[in-house]
Amino acid sequence: MHFLTSKIEFPPVEQANPDGILAIGGDLSIERLQLAYRSGIFPWYSEGDPIIWYSPDPRMVLFPEKLRISKSMKQLLKKNQFKVTFNEAFEEVISNCKYVNREEQGEYGTWITDEMKDAYIELHKIGIAKSVEIWKNGALIGGLYGVETGRIFCGESMFSKVSNASKIAFIHLVNLDTYKLIDCQVYNPHLESLGAEEISRKEFLELL
Repeated sequence: MHFLTSKIEFPPVEQANPDGILAIGGDLSIERLQLAYRSGIFPWYSEGDPIIWYSPDPRMVLFPEKLRISKSMKQLLKKNQFKVTFNEAFEEVISNCKYVNREEQGEYGTWITDEMKDAYIELHKIGIAKSVEIWKNGALIGGLYGVETGRIFCGESMFSKVSNASKIAFIHLVNLDTYKLIDCQVYNPHLESLGAEEISRKEFLELL
């Protein structure tokens, strides 16, 4: 296991263990986070733990041309019941992702620590972290955020207060025609249903 120092660097991703853990420690500075995402690495840890850096193999991704939209979802989108915005309420989105109740985890999404929230807000201020917001009757009901590196969008988290709101945000992100690849990081059945798939870390890094 590699323990990071104050120096902005990471070991080769091939040194990650079978769970995808590459290194521990360091900080969430803008410089380190930029290097991490350019290298196929992301932080993921819980409150009270040291920062843990991951580079999983395989990697869950979505190629935009493989997006799958169900008939019921197409019908819902045609109704235009929701307002969709981009980068208008980043702090609200990440705050909702932090506190939303995630049934699959059996607990709140506490892995978005205060430290992590503040770090990604700083990334947003310099135009690297992005968000998609879904509104209904003036209220924020869903959204997602992530980090842009070149033409790859590295998704971090999403939330829904109304059924399907996060899926709508994801579909609109893909349909921007801005990104050649959506990085979903690790396997998620919710995203698999939309067409996401696993590829090798090697292939992901080549695309990155």
